[in-house]
Amino acid sequence: MVKKRKIPLRVCIGCQEKKPKKELVRIVRTPEEKIALDLTGKKPGRGAYICPLESCLKKAIKGKRLEKNLQMPVSPDLIADLTELLMNQPKVEGS
Repeated sequence: MVKKRKIPLRVCIGCQEKKPKKELVRIVRTPEEKIALDLTGKKPGRGAYICPLESCLKKAIKGKRLEKNLQMPVSPDLIADLTELLMNQPKVEGS
């Protein structure tokens, strides 16, 4: 009998839905206090997961969920950069 592998689930900070980790993009606050996209999901630091959709990013920013999850203020310049990077991500199957 083949053992089923557990699929790790994470909650999107925008739409608040549980989704497989591979469908979401991780935004990380590094130990150097910088915020960046973590495409590998393995960078050190505090992370927050979000769907690669502009609507989810807008909801996360409007509700200040990104700041709460990363425990640091997020500048408008950084939000613009994150929006541009998220929109340039290839769409994941199942999204």
